[in-house]
Amino acid sequence: MSDLFFHEFGPADGPLVVAVHGITASHLAWLELAAAAPELRIVAPDLRGRGASNGLPGPWSMERHADDVVAILDTLGLESAPIVGHSMGAMVANVARFRHPDRVSDVLLVDGGLSLSLPDGVAPDPDALLGPAAERLAMTFASPEEYHAFWRKHPALADAWSDTLERYIDYDLVDGRARTVVDAMRQNAVEAYGTPGIEAAVAAVRPGTVMLAAPRGLLDETPGLYSPAARELWAARLGVEFVEVPDTNHYTIVMTPAGAAVVAEHVRRLVG
Repeated sequence: MSDLFFHEFGPADGPLVVAVHGITASHLAWLELAAAAPELRIVAPDLRGRGASNGLPGPWSMERHADDVVAILDTLGLESAPIVGHSMGAMVANVARFRHPDRVSDVLLVDGGLSLSLPDGVAPDPDALLGPAAERLAMTFASPEEYHAFWRKHPALADAWSDTLERYIDYDLVDGRARTVVDAMRQNAVEAYGTPGIEAAVAAVRPGTVMLAAPRGLLDETPGLYSPAARELWAARLGVEFVEVPDTNHYTIVMTPAGAAVVAEHVRRLVG
């Protein structure tokens, strides 16, 4: 039985998909998807070291996350399910399908899941990669309003504020601190650039696997995590099918109605 916290959106008899969030997020990252596709049964965990699962012990490796997700299927009595993953959650989806091919029927990648690259000789820097998302983990906030103010200055979210985003942000703050374990974030940020286990999982990605890609990145910069050149390389190497979601960045591709509507369209195909 899984010890992870997870939440179910939608009807109990709806088409089912497991939705896995990003590196410092929570299950509430999928609020807009749930609104865009109310007919779906969306099973969304808080990954180990995040949200209501932040008290679970490490290690917080991608392999551990993948096994945790499959344990949720055991808890629910499900033989298999498709997974949609955003950012790091997309990598978890790929690793889960690699480690448990009979339990993961298909995956949809949302701006993540393929190893990132660095110039030769440059070591991964988790704090630099994530910017404000990492910065806030070391901070204490006097009130929810102060936490809102911090997030309102985030360059990727400045024009995306909504009641849904505020609900997501409020859930993340407990006793003045963000709920992501710093060491969990750092371990997974380094893994985003590839480990032998992750590289094996990425190499096994099936041709035709879809990645919904944001044209802008974590700080609303251009290009996004996967530049046009990187997409061409991955498409040639693995047969990944890239679908750009217009006018989105790494966050708004799932956290705004417009981005979530495109994700919902592809999730419907995934479960169909």
